[in-house]
Amino acid sequence: MSTRSVGPDEAVTSLSVGARRWMGLHAAYLNSPAAQAELPVTPRVKALLQLAMLRRYWEKCAPADPSLAEVTGVVEQVWQRPDFPQLLTLEGRHARQFELMYAALAPAGAATDAPRAVLARLAAGSYLAPGRKPPFLHLEARFYSDLAGAPHRFAPYEELYEASLLPRAATLPVADLDGCQVAHTLFYLSDFGLRDPRLPEQERERALRVVERLTDHCVGLGDWDVVAKLLLAQYCLGADPLRTPSGAAGLRMLAAAQAPDGAIPGRSATERASADATPVEYFRKSYKVTLVVALMTLVVTGGRTDEPALTAATAIRETL
Repeated sequence: MSTRSVGPDEAVTSLSVGARRWMGLHAAYLNSPAAQAELPVTPRVKALLQLAMLRRYWEKCAPADPSLAEVTGVVEQVWQRPDFPQLLTLEGRHARQFELMYAALAPAGAATDAPRAVLARLAAGSYLAPGRKPPFLHLEARFYSDLAGAPHRFAPYEELYEASLLPRAATLPVADLDGCQVAHTLFYLSDFGLRDPRLPEQERERALRVVERLTDHCVGLGDWDVVAKLLLAQYCLGADPLRTPSGAAGLRMLAAAQAPDGAIPGRSATERASADATPVEYFRKSYKVTLVVALMTLVVTGGRTDEPALTAATAIRETL
């Protein structure tokens, strides 16, 4: 029985290698006849949009990674499908959000005018202008509008940040904070960690304290999905989550949760896929959080692909 401890560097590398491998092997399922028969339409559409988001940052951080080619091929095929724009609108509550993401995340290899047509329709309406949307949705819409190169009338990022939850979060109990909203606020400000969020130093430090406190809280809850997002949020604020105590704890927790196939098999410890889960159930449990872990580790490590001889997840299990 091994008693060796696993450091955050080994943990993040193991997580990244496994999550990327799993995403590369399973991405094609989302665009297969089997998935069309076995998965509800709107969750499948959302999963494909999330795959396109992952592809964008994967290409920026690790363009030579062989698994990226599998993901890129799927995204290009989907964006070339003439029926996909119609699928975006089947659930009215998310239709315009999905359409804006579709236009913003169009891959260069998808030769179609459909994303531009969708964007033109959104610009002609009221979605790319301030309205009754909450401040967080204004920030989200501004981010994707900028990504798509679309004209809009949203306030500057600095104003949208000031109207968000995060500037007030230091005075709120940690249990009352929405970790996903806090993390995504920082994702949109910083292009998922690829640009400076342009916060004053005092505000950056205050926001980092909030994120670290949230990370500790979510590690205690065993919330794998939100912890992965908060580790990336720490990076967006200029911290190294491999070196913060909460970040190192989160990485060790995720590495211990990672299955031998590379998946993170559920959004949290309490929602882990059961041993008798069907392949479809296992995929649905694992997909979102494994994608988030792949994205987080790609950005945090700058796409490093070296694989340790003994993975961190294996080493942690051997200490039990």
